[in-house]
Amino acid sequence: MPRIWLCADDYGISPGVNTGIRDLAVRGRLNATSVLVVAPSCYRSEAMLLDALNRVTQRVAIGLHVALTAPFRPLSAGFAPLRKGVFLPLSASVQCALLHRFDAEGLTRELNHQLDAFSRLFGRLPDFIDGHQHVHLLPQIRDAVLRATKERAPNVWLRQCGRIEPLRRRLADPKGFFLDLLSRGFRRRAVALGLRTNPAFAGTYDFAEDADFSALFARFLERLPDDSVVMCHPGFVDAELQRLDPVTRVREREHEFLAGDAFPAMLASRALTLGVP
Repeated sequence: MPRIWLCADDYGISPGVNTGIRDLAVRGRLNATSVLVVAPSCYRSEAMLLDALNRVTQRVAIGLHVALTAPFRPLSAGFAPLRKGVFLPLSASVQCALLHRFDAEGLTRELNHQLDAFSRLFGRLPDFIDGHQHVHLLPQIRDAVLRATKERAPNVWLRQCGRIEPLRRRLADPKGFFLDLLSRGFRRRAVALGLRTNPAFAGTYDFAEDADFSALFARFLERLPDDSVVMCHPGFVDAELQRLDPVTRVREREHEFLAGDAFPAMLASRALTLGVP
């Protein structure tokens, strides 16, 4: 039976999101989460609560969620460019990466600081590496991510975001199609370095508050091979989340679906399992 990685992004962004992710992990409703170490609420105590879930039974793989966009601040000194002391917004970061305007040494230094922060929180390297708002796939950034992974954590796997949906469906999702294109170069470079990536990816949508997440999730599961990654963003809304991120109420909708009876039934009907990390 094919196993998929259901990965909850943004652990550490707020106490409410952290609580929602841990709740689903305990229920066996997800088997991976990536940690936003630059977030102000990514405390050692929150990391210990997550890590404790694996003490008796391995419930969840824990990865590093590399962040290089606003409203977060770098962990290292000398990162450039910044805007009022914080990373650039996503659109400006994409433009900067495409034009190769990041300071290469600063990128490498920041990635190492984020890896160091993860190691301090969990006492070990991450199980995998991905990117907040998928920045790890962008030109210039991807090379720094792949280089840091090869040098410091060559046994981890990296998340690529190429889908296997029919072309007409991929073209209907501009964000997803952009990630498809970026992922082609990312996969090639990873293979050349002997680094592992997931074979397929799903989970992109526009985060509209009226989105039918159950219907979307059914589509995400179509034709997934073994070890595919499905991204999700469950959690509970709190003031810290509202301060830092525009994706709020849909997180509670995702949590409700994943905690309910329809989700395991949907997996079973497609002969898929989350499996053990």
